[in-house]
Order: sequence, then structure tokens, then C-alpha cells
Amino acid sequence: MARYRLTIRHGSSVERESFDELGEAVASVERHVQEIRGEGPLEEINALRDFEPGQRVQARLELSTGGLLRGREVGIDVMGDGGLVPYAGVVRKRLLEPTEGKTAFDAVREALS
Repeated sequence: MARYRLTIRHGSSVERESFDELGEAVASVERHVQEIRGEGPLEEINALRDFEPGQRVQARLELSTGGLLRGREVGIDVMGDGGLVPYAGVVRKRLLEPTEGKTAFDAVREALS
């Protein structure tokens, strides 16, 4: 059984991948993020109020490990302006702050190490 599961929610599609190594899983997250960013920014929308591209989530990539009770989940939201928001948790998400000189991908890797 794979140790790491990656779920990619992009628009209406959901993809899943499995990995035995954390490095492979994070590399796949990076690759998918670059593909999503390559599509360009989202448009501003008006739905009861205006939402700028940076306020809209273009895709969510979640890495999880373990079972239902003791598993951990971290992920990255790709915002509509290309920004990345790394987080940890399922029900109560907390933002991960990359340390100086580190990337959002490093923060995800550290949270699962």
C-alpha cells in the first residue's frame, strides 16, 4: 500500500495518485502546480460581491498519509492569480509559513516529515 496519496481538485475534475516516497509525491505536486499555473490567471467574478483572481482557488492539491484516525493531510491551494497557499489539516486548516528561503513545497515536505 502506498504511503502518500495525492488528490488534485481542479475545476470539476478530481485525480488521485499514490506514492511510496515523500520526495516523489512532492515532486508530483510541483509538476501539477506548474501545469495549473501555465493555464493563466482566473477572471474576476461577481457573485453577490466581486472576487479578484487572488481570492479564488483555482486548484487544491492535497497530500495525505496514514489512515482515517491517525492520518495527516497537508496541501497547497493554487489561487487564481498564481499564488500558493500551503496548509495543514483537514477540518481545521492552518496555514504553513515557509521559513526564509524556503518554498511552499518545502513547507509541505517539512509538515509530512
